[in-house]
Amino acid sequence: MRLGELLSKFPEMTSAQIEGFLDDRPLGWGKHKRVRAGKVLHNFHCRKCDDQRTFESAEDLYCLGLGRQSLSVDATLRCPGCNSTVELWFLLGSDDDISGRAPQLRLEKYTENLRDAAYRVGSTTGQFGDLVKRAQVAYEADLGAGSMIYLRKILESITFEVADIAGIARAKPNGRRRSFYEILQEVNQQRRIIPQRFSSNGYQLFSELSEAIHGDSSEADALKKYKACLLLVLGVVEEVQRDNVFGKAIDALGWEVDALEEMASEEANS
Repeated sequence: MRLGELLSKFPEMTSAQIEGFLDDRPLGWGKHKRVRAGKVLHNFHCRKCDDQRTFESAEDLYCLGLGRQSLSVDATLRCPGCNSTVELWFLLGSDDDISGRAPQLRLEKYTENLRDAAYRVGSTTGQFGDLVKRAQVAYEADLGAGSMIYLRKILESITFEVADIAGIARAKPNGRRRSFYEILQEVNQQRRIIPQRFSSNGYQLFSELSEAIHGDSSEADALKKYKACLLLVLGVVEEVQRDNVFGKAIDALGWEVDALEEMASEEANS
């Protein structure tokens, strides 16, 4: 396997033995070298083409020496349809000399700069897509509190948006802001934006995010909790989107929702 193939298979493959690419010559710390190690291919959704494309690099990749057992690789990938470009960066490590003939390499870190030219295939799009992307970038840069800030922003924004639609006041009669806890509880009672499985713990999710942001937990703890919190926040987004879809369908059919709820209640009590 060549270096380009390993980098193309990330994140499905994070380590492999590959063909040597430094010609048995150690790359000194801070030294750059252009190596012919095969194209890097990654699928992204190209914004300009508005379609999924396989972005590819040139055959030559650029390495930066970080010692005998690590180096970084920079790759610029281009869309075959419109020539839009994105940049990828990989940190590689090895237990042996990385300049050997068949080093066993592992990918230790990955960062991408999509420069508004593309977004990841399967990533969240729509109104909150950008915030999810920013949260993911912060997480990959080991910024635990930073990633949680964006997740909390999503939760707050969608709660306030539904509150406005449902006519739920954000402020008290004296003009002071109501607590987020009160607004979330009232919104969830009326519109059920928290998925049923953790509907009684909706505010606990907000608390988890807030603890990380305000430094009540360590960066390491925030990073450990990130993926779980991301799934729960996206669950709220999906619940609201589902509600909107059902609402439009009910309106199109001309159903009387209040009457249906009364019938459902009668059936449940019979």
